[in-house]
Amino acid sequence: MKTSKSTRGQLERCLTQRIQALYFEELGKRPNKITCQFFDEKLAIVLEEILTRSEEFLLANECVTLVEEMRSQIDEAMKPQLANLIQEIVGVTVSSVLTDTDLNTKTSGIIALLHETPPVRDAESIPKSKKSKEISANSD
Repeated sequence: MKTSKSTRGQLERCLTQRIQALYFEELGKRPNKITCQFFDEKLAIVLEEILTRSEEFLLANECVTLVEEMRSQIDEAMKPQLANLIQEIVGVTVSSVLTDTDLNTKTSGIIALLHETPPVRDAESIPKSKKSKEISANSD
C-alpha cells in the first residue's frame, strides 16, 4: 500500500511503460516512442511508429482502406484496456477514451477524459490544473 502520492512525472513514466507493454502483448509491436501529459482532468498520449508489420505490408501494397479499417478496429478494441490501465495507475475514474491514428505519420493519439485531476504530490506541475491556478492565485 502506498504511503505517499506519486509525482506527475512518475505517473506519466509508469503509464508510458505499461502502455508499451500492453501494445506489445496485444499487437506484438511496441510503439517506438510514447508521450504522456496530464492537462487538468485530461490525459494526452501520443504513440509514435505504432503500425504493425501486417499494416505496413498492406500499406506498401496500396491497401490503404483496409489498413484504415483495421486500425480503427484496433483502436476501438484497445479503448477498454487503456481505460482500465489508466484507472489502475492514476487512481481516477476514466470517463471516456478518444483515439485516432494517422497512417501517414504512423502516429496514434489518445485522449483520456478523467473524472477529476489525478492526486499527485506536485499538483501545480499539471498544466491547466485548477489546483495549479489556486496555488498561483494564492502566491500573488
